[in-house]
Amino acid sequence: MMKARHPGLTLAGLTHHQAMVNGTRLHYVSAGSTGSPILLVHGFPESWWTFHKLIPLLAARHRVIAVDLRGFGDSDNQPRSYDSKASATDLLELVRQLGVGPVHLTAQDISGSSVFRFAASHPQDVLSFIAIEMGLPGFGLEALADVARGGAWHIGVMAAPGIPDLLLAGREREFLGRYAFPSMCAVSDAIVENDIDEFARTYSRSDGWRGAAGLYQSMLQEGSEIRTLAEHNKLQMPVLAIGGGGGSFTADTMTQVATGQVRSVLLDGIGHYVALEAPDELAAAIGEFIEGVDARSTG
Repeated sequence: MMKARHPGLTLAGLTHHQAMVNGTRLHYVSAGSTGSPILLVHGFPESWWTFHKLIPLLAARHRVIAVDLRGFGDSDNQPRSYDSKASATDLLELVRQLGVGPVHLTAQDISGSSVFRFAASHPQDVLSFIAIEMGLPGFGLEALADVARGGAWHIGVMAAPGIPDLLLAGREREFLGRYAFPSMCAVSDAIVENDIDEFARTYSRSDGWRGAAGLYQSMLQEGSEIRTLAEHNKLQMPVLAIGGGGGSFTADTMTQVATGQVRSVLLDGIGHYVALEAPDELAAAIGEFIEGVDARSTG
């Protein structure tokens, strides 16, 4: 693992790194040096930066790693597979290469299939599973692409080969700042201009939408595969479901794919971008849950 120079925004007390895993180079950040490890996995249209308010709160008591998925942020986006299966393998290999497992796997949004594949197939590497504003293909997530029933138009755009670059290249900041974040954020001052600049910086790369396109294409194709995986490999570790603008959707989904009781937290008045909109409340919910898990695992 190599420390990396970072061209974008950063935080004091945080270091940037690169790791070669599964044939690609991932960028990740780390903070904290003690306590059980937490792996943070972003959604769309994001990068590790979506957790920049949360990381210092968690790093006070835990080792925290936040990764840019392949094709996102400052991770590689060269021609290769960008489906959820590839991203799941990336995460597994990263955890094992860093020697930090098992981890509290904490993820949100479109990364759901990737982290579920990881946790369901390799439970020995996962202490707990924390889902934030997350659904899964095969369990109703595909309905969000149905614009005739109130779904989001951008899902079809992202999933259509070549269309994201055709429509959004050179317009990244407008798409993020005027549509993506405002349309799903309920706290008016949660996402500021610097945040938009940082997200737009990475999506403005050549083929900057490649990671998002791969995961949205997966989402619309892998429902039966994810359902089959859930039927045979339900989550065995403790599960926390945290909802914001999506209401109980996350908890309803996680209940169907876990063997035990799912703990649920619903943050009122918060939109989809929980880590940016309510970092203190999110950190409190995660910290309390992890404390209980750690106590049971060492008791």
